[in-house]
Amino acid sequence: MVRSIKNPKKAKRKNKKGDGSSSSSSAVPSVPTRVWQPGVDQLEEGEELECDPSAYNSLHAFHIGWPCLSFDIVRDSLGLIRTEFPHTVYFVAGTQAEKYSWNSIGIFKVSNISGKRRELVPAKATTGESDMDSDSSDSDEDSEDEKHGGSLTPVLQLRKVAHEGCINRIRAMTQNPHICASWSDTGLVQIWDFNAHLNTLAETETDATKGTSSVFNQAPLIKFRHKDEGYAIDWSPRIAGRLVSGDCKNYIHLWEPASAASWNVDSAPFIGHAASVEDIQWSPTEDTVFASCSVDGTIAIWDTRLGKSPAISFKAHNADVNVISWNRLASVMLASGSDDGSFSIRDLRLLSQKMDEDKSLVAHFEYHKYPVTSIEWSPHEASTLGVSSSDNQLTIWDLSLEKDEEEETEFRAKTKEEVNAPADLPPQLLFVHQGQKDLKELHWHAQIPGMLVSTAVDGFNILMPSNIQSTLPSEGA
Repeated sequence: MVRSIKNPKKAKRKNKKGDGSSSSSSAVPSVPTRVWQPGVDQLEEGEELECDPSAYNSLHAFHIGWPCLSFDIVRDSLGLIRTEFPHTVYFVAGTQAEKYSWNSIGIFKVSNISGKRRELVPAKATTGESDMDSDSSDSDEDSEDEKHGGSLTPVLQLRKVAHEGCINRIRAMTQNPHICASWSDTGLVQIWDFNAHLNTLAETETDATKGTSSVFNQAPLIKFRHKDEGYAIDWSPRIAGRLVSGDCKNYIHLWEPASAASWNVDSAPFIGHAASVEDIQWSPTEDTVFASCSVDGTIAIWDTRLGKSPAISFKAHNADVNVISWNRLASVMLASGSDDGSFSIRDLRLLSQKMDEDKSLVAHFEYHKYPVTSIEWSPHEASTLGVSSSDNQLTIWDLSLEKDEEEETEFRAKTKEEVNAPADLPPQLLFVHQGQKDLKELHWHAQIPGMLVSTAVDGFNILMPSNIQSTLPSEGA
């Protein structure tokens, strides 16, 4: 149930070490690079962690002031599948400000997101080539990037709308992305129309400061007060405007669109959990079916045609179930993340009402040692998902992978060196991203394959790991 940000502090603009930049010195002897494992490895005196920029096709960090517990990527009209740098991304995010009246929803655009596709097996330097030569080569590549992508510095444009209280969660509608729903710690769920703000951002290109100081006062389209605050909320991917919201009193309410700008909220709640409802996900294939998870350790599957009780409910974890994600590409798969750090994958076809005969669990991982705060399937690869945890790690997993000794031997031969990765890591673990403090939420970009965005106490990261590129075309293709 780890959700809140303790003692939020407003971020200050500064150069952040470990954002992908690196330097070398001939005075410092080279030592083998190894993977850092939080909770396992300890830093010795004088040691510090260093980001390896070669692990990313793109990596950028930014903030909008106060930390954000939740955000969403806003779908745009720039192209359904985009693979060429530089990229542009639109967001909505809700603040966790120190004072109630200081909170706002940020509507913002980050443009000129630069990067370059890297080879999974780096080319080796020729004999006699010095570190200076390598650095010069990198500089030449960067200069070439600048020719094609302009300045390597992303441009942030931000507009703010005043909001009552901290924003626990915010979601943009898939079909009409300018319509967003926010969950407040005051118990209010509100729906907003940010079309004017998004249009203004789309019409401007370089003014990074526009709208950053002023806060717009805007009335929501509708507001509904739950019995308590909450975090669970989701728009239907199939029926435009259909929404469900769940609160900490275990009540779930269904919202049905009455028009393009009005909703009817069913005052009779769905009740089936014994404790707080933490997350909700609509089925990607069924109009009336959604799933929910709870502090009581269960996951429930609901059908709005069958009344206000779950169609099926089962024990999913031995601790709070914090988050769930319904696979949009393989709709029988449901992922869940727990307060004990574990996450599980279930095949919904194998669910049974007899709990002692539950055969739906197809994978269970205990890699993270602190609460899982976010989990989401890739919109481009059915077997891939991202997980964030309070251990300050964002991990990416491919469930289709298995350990292959021959492949590892071949890779070591190509690199002509020992791969200094821990031997006990699960073969399904593709990537570990670190450097953010108290990670809260992650999302894949549905229109830019391989791009993830994460939010934490110290701001946002945009990342494109170099080994998450199976959907990207090969160079020259």
